[in-house]
Amino acid sequence: MNGMMKALANTGNTPDNTFIVAGIGCSGKIGTYMHSYALHGVHGRALPVGTGVKLANPELEVMVAGGDGDGYSIGAGHFVHAVRRNVDMSYIVMDNRIYGLTKGQASPTSREDFETSTTPEGPQQPPVNPLALALASGGTFIAQSFSTDAQRHAEIVQKAIEHDGFGFVNVFSPCVTFNDVDTYDYFRDSLVDVAESGHDPTDYDAAKSKILDADKEYQGVLWQNESAVAYDQKHNIDQDMSAVDSGAPDGAMDLVREFY
Repeated sequence: MNGMMKALANTGNTPDNTFIVAGIGCSGKIGTYMHSYALHGVHGRALPVGTGVKLANPELEVMVAGGDGDGYSIGAGHFVHAVRRNVDMSYIVMDNRIYGLTKGQASPTSREDFETSTTPEGPQQPPVNPLALALASGGTFIAQSFSTDAQRHAEIVQKAIEHDGFGFVNVFSPCVTFNDVDTYDYFRDSLVDVAESGHDPTDYDAAKSKILDADKEYQGVLWQNESAVAYDQKHNIDQDMSAVDSGAPDGAMDLVREFY
């Protein structure tokens, strides 16, 4: 949350031009703690709400927040289509590789052998690779960060906001209650920052190679298509359509009664 706030401030946004949409999970109430416009939606449906907000009022800075269960399980279908539409907004997913709010069940990103109360022998299926899913869906900005690396996390989220299109950031956000494998210490020891290796995020083949590398945990902007055109720009959506006239349109109730 602090990283999101810093990134929004660094990009010149203010609470009165920012709209935060959240789904269900540990991240669900994040909009409540930010003094901007916010909506706490239903499970897996935050992205279509965020899309509607942005297309209704392109002047707003729209940021959608969610978790690995909300985004990659029940919301996976919306995720794929939000990525491919490339609406100019950002999506911050707090990935703790567990269902933390509902007492520790395996999530789509849990390890194949991760033991929980509902999967005592592990899920016995490979975890979803959210970065690969985004790349296959035509993503134009794909990044990963770590919640404890505060400055780097804020920098990455800022780049997602500044991107002309759908800025997707998967954030490693360890659950200290139910996940004793993917811990803060694990990520501190394992993370490889692509910026330190001279990675070029505009090189598609290099990005694909890192995204599909299952042996390492990467941090940074892995892929950015700088020539991508955002959905709203492509379709000339530049006017505020959020104003709604008071009352029902003339004859609306007569039309409704015809169905009864």
